[in-house]
Amino acid sequence: MHVLQSPALCPTPRHRLGRFNAKQPRKKVSFISAAASPTVAAPKREKDPKKRVVITGMGLVSVFGNDVDAYYEKLLAGESGISPIDRFDASKFPTRFGGQIRGFNSQGYIDGKNDRRLDDCLRYCIVAGKKALEDADLGGADISKTDKERAGVLVGTGMGGLTVFSDGVQALIERGHRKITPFFIPYAITNMGSALLAIDLGFMGPNYSISTACATSNYCFYAAANHIRRGEADLMIAGGTEAAIIPIGLGGFVACRALSQRNDDPQTASRPWDKDRDGFVMGEGAGVLVMESLEHAMKRGAPIIAEYLGGAVNCDAYHMTDPRSDGLGVSSCIESSLEDAGVSPEEVNYINAHATSTIVGDLAEVNAIKKVFKSTSEIKMNATKSMIGHCLGAAGGLEAIATVKAITTGWLHPTINQFNPEPSVEFDTVANKKQQHEVNVAISNSFGFGGHNSVVVFSAFKP
Repeated sequence: MHVLQSPALCPTPRHRLGRFNAKQPRKKVSFISAAASPTVAAPKREKDPKKRVVITGMGLVSVFGNDVDAYYEKLLAGESGISPIDRFDASKFPTRFGGQIRGFNSQGYIDGKNDRRLDDCLRYCIVAGKKALEDADLGGADISKTDKERAGVLVGTGMGGLTVFSDGVQALIERGHRKITPFFIPYAITNMGSALLAIDLGFMGPNYSISTACATSNYCFYAAANHIRRGEADLMIAGGTEAAIIPIGLGGFVACRALSQRNDDPQTASRPWDKDRDGFVMGEGAGVLVMESLEHAMKRGAPIIAEYLGGAVNCDAYHMTDPRSDGLGVSSCIESSLEDAGVSPEEVNYINAHATSTIVGDLAEVNAIKKVFKSTSEIKMNATKSMIGHCLGAAGGLEAIATVKAITTGWLHPTINQFNPEPSVEFDTVANKKQQHEVNVAISNSFGFGGHNSVVVFSAFKP
């Protein structure tokens, strides 16, 4: 069997895979000291209504359907959305299950002719985006409440239109270039979800996509909020979308040796922080927020759900898949997000963790969190991925919605499949059963291949 010789290209064994399964620490030559800088007092929270960013709508496509409240009810119930894959014949794959969406219905959101052509990645984006606008009282004729030249779309994806791309390659190989659909490039590129949604809505403000693997959604929230804060937009639709549960998507992550192989019991396969975890579980869907300046939201009488206080993004600058062994990238990203939000670590009492259910990756995140939060007794931390799997570029979007719902309902969903927890976690992981909890300040973490780190900070809205 041919084996790639380059260390940068060679597949990494499951127990050493990085951003999902971090490898053991190694010595590195550093040009800059990795020592953390002295803690700086957090600035006061933003008071200017033109710069305060509020959440006025939420929309999603998930393994639990397209309704935000139904989605969160399933999470609170501790229901697993993981099941055997039947979209294609997965019988020859070592992993044969995932968070596959079934019965997706776009009726009323995408016209029939286009619906048949679109990649699911684009369909999920459009439906989630329009449902978020409906939630924000901007559906149908109500869209006139906003200046479209100051409304933008920033919905990213890690993989893009993977089905369209896969089908195009197959057509090229089997039947030649003349059989490639003219929609191959437009529907495969990662910016098209934002573009098509904007075209449907007439939104002429900032419009692009960000692709930072599994950190994508949080990067989009951060960038969208900054457009508002800089006065470049009044309203942004932001989040992530992904539809990678197809043969090439599953096969690619199998090749990375990143996935759980618990085929005999898929519903317990995603088990963050459990000693017997063996890899992540693929999911799919879309999660989108409507973000507005407080001034704009109040002028139109919008339903204000929560407030985005701040966020941060950075890069480990270390390795293609592995996080920094000292955890500095993640911990400094959390610290920067709190500084941007104007809150102290002591104010945070809920963390929606990245927690992919990988062997070393879960503990790497926990170790970084401990560097920032010196006391863990008041903080509760859960893992949405334990029920819906890892939705890649859409993960942060779906988890942001879970975070906001925790703030508004006072209930935290459980982290299921906590059978044999790692003793070093030292957090209340809301194991196996929902808990009541008044959230003061919440953070949601997302990290991705390439060393991309992203953290966003939310709280209840207080005038």
